[in-house]
Amino acid sequence: MFKLQERKTTVKTEVLAGITTFLTLAYVVVVNPMILSDAGVPFNQAFSATIIATLIGTLSMAFFANYPIIIAPAMGLNAYFAYSVLGTHHIQYTIAFSAVFVTGIIFLILSLTSFRSKLIAAIPNNLKHAISAGIGLFITFIGLRLSGIVADHPTNLVTLGNFSDPKVALTLIGLVISIILMTLNVQGALFIGMIITGAIAYFTGQLHFTKGIIALPHLPEGIVVYNPITSVNDVINYGLYGVVFSFLLVMLFDTTGALLGIVRQAGLLKNEKLEKAGSAFFADSIGTAIGAMFGTSPTAATVESSAGVAAGGKTGLTGITVAVLFLITAFFSPLVGALSGVAAITAPSLIIVGSFMIKNISEINWHDFDEAFPAFLVIVSMPLTSSIANGIALGFISYPIMKLAKRKYREVHPLVYIFAILFLYQLIFIAR
Repeated sequence: MFKLQERKTTVKTEVLAGITTFLTLAYVVVVNPMILSDAGVPFNQAFSATIIATLIGTLSMAFFANYPIIIAPAMGLNAYFAYSVLGTHHIQYTIAFSAVFVTGIIFLILSLTSFRSKLIAAIPNNLKHAISAGIGLFITFIGLRLSGIVADHPTNLVTLGNFSDPKVALTLIGLVISIILMTLNVQGALFIGMIITGAIAYFTGQLHFTKGIIALPHLPEGIVVYNPITSVNDVINYGLYGVVFSFLLVMLFDTTGALLGIVRQAGLLKNEKLEKAGSAFFADSIGTAIGAMFGTSPTAATVESSAGVAAGGKTGLTGITVAVLFLITAFFSPLVGALSGVAAITAPSLIIVGSFMIKNISEINWHDFDEAFPAFLVIVSMPLTSSIANGIALGFISYPIMKLAKRKYREVHPLVYIFAILFLYQLIFIAR
């Protein structure tokens, strides 16, 4: 089924690769519910939904595409969901999950057509790289703010926090531990860093296990979204078009970039083309749609999958191993809940993941101003407006304007002009 001999691998190698990937990715089980619960989603709901979305997406990827790629809630999109969508639109989280559900359905439809590849080709490369870099700054800023390293200021809006505060001190200790482990190339550095920081928090009285460690998985809110028609009506009634479009674009870029990079790393690209691309995108979209039904933000192919590929993973058996380990983790919600309740334990992961994503800046053409400025606008506006959608909108509006000014209008795909008009309308008439 998994073509182990054809891909020159073994069951043992695939299982070890899966364990390696799990250790690298396990921090998501702690960080994602923490971010969503910070926005009002019940922790156990977000925790169980995170597990379910990861299981569905990863198993779909394993069985339908046979790639060693893990599908899980995307860092950055969860922060956008929690702090921008819910924070600026002032809506219930169930309405916001309707937007995620609609995004998953649209992405699923695109996965079955050629329009997906046309849409990706239409977006300027500089804007693609800028979106990833901007999201990196955004989630790093969230990590700094949640931990208290960056604090509110009445005049300057933000300032340096109080380093004598136990929460800030613990975050700094955790950050130092994690970056040292990363520097030493320790597999699962972020997860191990959280465990060590958690131990320090426990012995210093900042971490308490009042609800025990093990419990049966449960969904206190049941199924959050289940009616496609109602979800579409929610998007229309609350003007969430920009939210859906932003989710869709980022999912396209994240999944496409991660898929191509990891599959190339595994030596599975044939003639620089991705076989079973439709199946791979189907796995991501079904993970997003079902995840939204139970209560989590959009999923994407994770870059952490590259750790398993580096350990020898080449087939879907790697993903199945990860899925089994995530299923076991589902029984430890009290433990994960206690860890996520201490911001200093999870904040270092957000800060470091942001540094991974900012590296896309090096791919941007900074020499041509008409290319550089729209990308710059995307990067700075995401953290400063606390919105991925705003950053994407400003980039898409400024790009065609500058190309028109330089009489390079033919270099701009017609879809970009359409996006620019839609984003401008959204910022003026919908975003309040």
